[in-house]
Amino acid sequence: MSTESGNQEAGITLVEAVTRALAYELDRDPQVVVFGQDVGANGGVFRATDGLQARFGPERVLDTPLAENMIAGIAVGMATQGLRPVAEFQFMGFIYPALDHILSHAARMRNRTRGRLTCPIVYRAPYGGGIHAPEHHSESTEALFAHIPGLRVVVPSSPARAYGLLLAAIRDPDPVLFLEPKRIYRAAKQTVADDGEALPLDCAFVLREGRDITLIAWGASVKETLAAAEQLSTEGIEAEVIDPATLKPLDIHTIIDSLEKTHRCVVIHEAARFAGLGAEIAAQIQEYAFDLLDAPVQRVTGYDTVMPYYQLEQIYLPGVERILAGARAALEYDGGQKTGGHA
Repeated sequence: MSTESGNQEAGITLVEAVTRALAYELDRDPQVVVFGQDVGANGGVFRATDGLQARFGPERVLDTPLAENMIAGIAVGMATQGLRPVAEFQFMGFIYPALDHILSHAARMRNRTRGRLTCPIVYRAPYGGGIHAPEHHSESTEALFAHIPGLRVVVPSSPARAYGLLLAAIRDPDPVLFLEPKRIYRAAKQTVADDGEALPLDCAFVLREGRDITLIAWGASVKETLAAAEQLSTEGIEAEVIDPATLKPLDIHTIIDSLEKTHRCVVIHEAARFAGLGAEIAAQIQEYAFDLLDAPVQRVTGYDTVMPYYQLEQIYLPGVERILAGARAALEYDGGQKTGGHA
């Protein structure tokens, strides 16, 4: 699927796009309720809900205690009784106390009740590293949630995609984990029309057309991946860049369409390497498109360690040079011999 269409409004940041989408849905649908720690009077730790309580009242935008398990459980109760809760966890690293309700109840409600009840919940969480925060504030554990049947996992990588995908997530009848890459919350501005037009879930976005290699990245890693693609272009190599956006379910068809042109692939993510989403994408490519490959799928990822403190986090996060090394390893692979460096 191609990238989102242009519009005429002034540029906004990704976090402002989140605020705008929340406001649109609160105004459009009286069943939408936003809640979490400090989301009301203070507007959230990253100001993603700034001004919403003043506009819609404390009955629609609620502050909660510091209790992630309670936040997740209340959302399940609300959703099964006709509301559309949007629950915020301040950081993805604090989501683990909520796992029981998210995985055991929200994700299973449709199956458990044979379709009688659904759980139209959006669980929002800032995620990822790169802001000089402690390790519990820099988690990238999207693969843990993508493994769970019944739960969508969505990650925007631009203001326009944040706006359109969050609208779609709130309107979806089933639970969605909406992960917001905080490293790019304010990294760039983009024109985004506040027209209530949702972007489709379960569809990948082709951010850059290419013929020589496919680069797959999501969230904040899209920034470095596009920069690496531009560098490759100066060397006469045209990389196609794909943002899956919805990590579960994965749009493997757009990826296969790209491989029919490029025959080589690199997957980039800042999460730890072992059992990350890159491994699942590589497995699906091998299963459904092995004959298209001229080289093994390369992975450029975080390391199998806890996210380090800020002095070392830029070493942990996949940068442009590591992505270029992965791309060159795929491009230089010939007859079983990889002549490029290890990514």
